[in-house]
Amino acid sequence: MDDAHTPNPSDEAAERNRAAALFSYLDSLGIQTRTTWHPAVFTVEASSGVTGSIPGAHTKNLFLKDKKGRIFLVVALQETEVALKSLHQRIGGQGRLSFADAARMERLLGVYPGAVTAFGVMNDTGGEVRLVVDAALQDHEIINAHPLTNTGTTSISRGDLMRFFAATGHDPLIVDLTADDTGDSEEGSNP
Repeated sequence: MDDAHTPNPSDEAAERNRAAALFSYLDSLGIQTRTTWHPAVFTVEASSGVTGSIPGAHTKNLFLKDKKGRIFLVVALQETEVALKSLHQRIGGQGRLSFADAARMERLLGVYPGAVTAFGVMNDTGGEVRLVVDAALQDHEIINAHPLTNTGTTSISRGDLMRFFAATGHDPLIVDLTADDTGDSEEGSNP
């Protein structure tokens, strides 16, 4: 784990406050969830050992930018191999995609690397983030994502997650993210 993925130790209370704000927002929408708290996880590999017993589809997230600086949050099924070389063509990006910086992630999603989550769009009040959802997630009734902190996993029904997206003003682009380029898959994805 490098320093870019290490939150300030004094941020534990702030993380719980972010999660509480998410839960309050979900409650206001009449959306029920279940959250399991666990040690912090920063990668898909680490999360599978901690969250493997939680039923439902687990997500991984890519916070990307295109050559024009447009931002994309890609929410994928944990097992999906995402073809980054051709992804821009499927999601309307201009030129190849690259990982966006941590400062922009914190400003737009309210999270840090390692805690990227579909729920982060609630903090994108200016609509700067284009939400892209893996079509493979549509095959699962329960979807699991971080509750704005990587010390928890929140389970939500697929329908309620879509209601949440609509309430935040983010109409997801649902795309088949399966790798179709030989040797082209993401590295550095966040659970």
